[in-house]
Amino acid sequence: MPWKECSVMDERMQFVARRLAGEPMAELCREFGISRKTGYKIFDRYQECGVEGLTDRSRRPYRYANKLPFQVENYVLNVKREHPSWGARKLRERLIRRFSGIAIPAKSTIHAVLDRHGLVERRGRVRRRAQGTALSLGQQPNELWCTDYKGEFLLANHKYCYPLTVTDHASRYLLVCEALSSTKENYAFTVFERLFKERGLPAGIRSDNGVPFASAHALFNLSKLAVWWLRLGIAIERIKPAHPQQNGRHERMHLTLKKEATKPATANFLQQQARFDKFMDIYNNERPHEALDMKCPAEVYQPSTRIYQGLPDIDYPFHDKTIVVTHCGRICLGKKKINFSQVFAGQAVGIKEVHDDIWLVSFMEYDLGYFDLETRVLEPLENPFGPKVQNLPERGAPGSLPKNFAIRSS
Repeated sequence: MPWKECSVMDERMQFVARRLAGEPMAELCREFGISRKTGYKIFDRYQECGVEGLTDRSRRPYRYANKLPFQVENYVLNVKREHPSWGARKLRERLIRRFSGIAIPAKSTIHAVLDRHGLVERRGRVRRRAQGTALSLGQQPNELWCTDYKGEFLLANHKYCYPLTVTDHASRYLLVCEALSSTKENYAFTVFERLFKERGLPAGIRSDNGVPFASAHALFNLSKLAVWWLRLGIAIERIKPAHPQQNGRHERMHLTLKKEATKPATANFLQQQARFDKFMDIYNNERPHEALDMKCPAEVYQPSTRIYQGLPDIDYPFHDKTIVVTHCGRICLGKKKINFSQVFAGQAVGIKEVHDDIWLVSFMEYDLGYFDLETRVLEPLENPFGPKVQNLPERGAPGSLPKNFAIRSS
């Protein structure tokens, strides 16, 4: 019997009357659908204030944390209207000069006052949509590998299979067809590391913009897998979203794979992998390819001469500092923590002061962006694979900062 909104007062009076008649508190609370704490509070209010104690009390707080004196708030609003471009930091400085002997509010309090009066301009959220990169021709074996997940399908044991495939663009050689249980990057790391050990390293890898090859919300849409490829000296190529034809050779292989190795699906992952292995052997060694003058891919493909030897060391001789990005994706410079990107966690980056308290961040030979120690927010460059560090102007020289990076005056 929970409270009825239309007669809350009547319900409370009935509750108190029955309690005064001697009915147990626990049974009354259970019948009215309230906790015993609420029941005792209602009864105590009745004993203290009588029937008036059963009415709803005001929920207005006794004090407001950000409430300013009337004169101070009016002064802040007048100065803001006179100088619309001024923010809370400058307004606080004017307060310090104008008023003495009173506690000056914090910047956050002043900002809250401006926001309450509609004087804060809200910026729209910047969404960095995925974009394709320049695509190479890949005319020789190992100049370009193509990778993707063939569409998932259900096995007989009611588990989904996600085949990860890799082909050599020039020779059409199917390097990998691995039956995986998900698209998690940890599984992809294992597959690619084994492939690199067996076949060496390619010059570049082309993929779409999905996980684990890219990350929609990370810096430049990079993923941990893509950062690992960069560390190995592998160039990254991405097709434009919704343009699978830019990876057409690989998609054509998927069509053949679907027809010959997935219908009907097998009972489990082991059986499905055995079918993929058989398909790879036939596709590479027995099936002639018209684009190869009826040769088999194995007759054209040769392993890469770039041997996989793990991650090479990184040094930044043209930078002021080398800093390892924390696990939470931050750059720690003294006591300052700059939000960077989690995909670079554990990676060494170089930073160089190009202006007073304005720093350039680079990863390997790629310049990623700038940050200042006041805002501690990275302003990314438009081109993630921009000019090398050696070609940058010296500190303080004209043109050493991007056009959209404003130097803040104190």
